[in-house]
Amino acid sequence: LPFSQTVQVGKTLYLSGLLGLDKNGKLVRGGIRTETAQALETLRSTLKGKGLGMDRVAKCTVILADIKDFSAMNTVYASYFPADRLPARTTFAAGKLLNNARIEIECLASL
Repeated sequence: LPFSQTVQVGKTLYLSGLLGLDKNGKLVRGGIRTETAQALETLRSTLKGKGLGMDRVAKCTVILADIKDFSAMNTVYASYFPADRLPARTTFAAGKLLNNARIEIECLASL
């Protein structure tokens, strides 16, 4: 696809939106909880590859296909970040996402 997974500008790392895709590019099964966990595992792995941890995430935008998934997503989402270092966040529902995904997460991290 015509975009970069990450772009560094100064001391900020911009991460493109992540879906709950497995290593083969297929949407994981199991609904919002499984998709959220997979997207955040991909985020964690991408950050690790840059020598960063989840504590460096400053801001996330969470896009849900259905706002009714908000509570279930929050439960999984909160478990991936230090309680004293939760990123700023915007969450909204879009109605339909690529690949019929339930969630897409994009983030900014500091280096």
